[in-house]
Amino acid sequence: MSDVKKIATRESYGNALKELGEKKENLVVLDADLAGATKTGVFMKAFPDRHIDCGIAEANMTGIAAGLSTCGYVPFISTFAMFAAGRAYEQVRNSIGYPHLNVKIAATHAGISVGEDGATHQCNEDLALMREIPGMVVINPSDDIEAKAAVAAAYDYVGPVYMRFGRAAVPVINDNPDYKFEIGKGITLREGKDVALIATGLLVSSALEAAELLAADGIEATVINIHTIKPLDKELVINVAKNTKSVFTLEEHSVIGGLGSAVMECLSEEYPCKVTRIGINDVFGESGPAGELIKKYGLDGQSVYEKVKASL
Repeated sequence: MSDVKKIATRESYGNALKELGEKKENLVVLDADLAGATKTGVFMKAFPDRHIDCGIAEANMTGIAAGLSTCGYVPFISTFAMFAAGRAYEQVRNSIGYPHLNVKIAATHAGISVGEDGATHQCNEDLALMREIPGMVVINPSDDIEAKAAVAAAYDYVGPVYMRFGRAAVPVINDNPDYKFEIGKGITLREGKDVALIATGLLVSSALEAAELLAADGIEATVINIHTIKPLDKELVINVAKNTKSVFTLEEHSVIGGLGSAVMECLSEEYPCKVTRIGINDVFGESGPAGELIKKYGLDGQSVYEKVKASL
């Protein structure tokens, strides 16, 4: 997919904020001394009076955003996923989740693709942590187009939303006129009767690559893009499980607590069947180039193809 346009979803986030800020005067952005990395600097240049740099004080930033939301503002708080979901977890839970305030949490640099920053910054647990908070919407967009749509949808939604964005550039896969983003609704990108590849975020493009390789072997794969981990599109998940012979979940996240767990919880209650989870297998990451780590941890299209073939 070298000839496909690529852009990091953190870039998409910054661009979407600026576009939205031109229309929504009550949108404010808070950052924790990382505006250059989270790309909120794009918004800051356009609307300096609506951008607050809270310094390296993520918990305080969360509390400030909670307060602003009670005054008619729609705050987007921005920092790395390790800090947004990890360091500030208590404040997110108690100051945003518990009172169900209208705050949007935008976490960049998530997953193993953070690369050289290593295990301390490669947050592979954020989706699980945010899924646990009652009433929290959890979104993990797959590309530039979906990330921008997610930001707009998060603004329109009244209540807390967690969005996950990546550091590495990823292929643009949703550039078609029929694309529509709706919170809680998955998207069928490809249909096949043999296997179901239910993917989220960066792994959606890997699922599409794997499906092409499987097709060459005569194996037809359905590819589902689950951009909203919570609320999960249970109807779509159940239907695809009923209409294929084998189900796989794909995520750049721990196999514990993320998309794989959400799908298995759904199917165990509604349509019991075997589900194979592809993701980070209960280990910490390591420092290295993002592309090499994606391959080493078996998350690229070729590796997904090989795992599906071996399982079948």
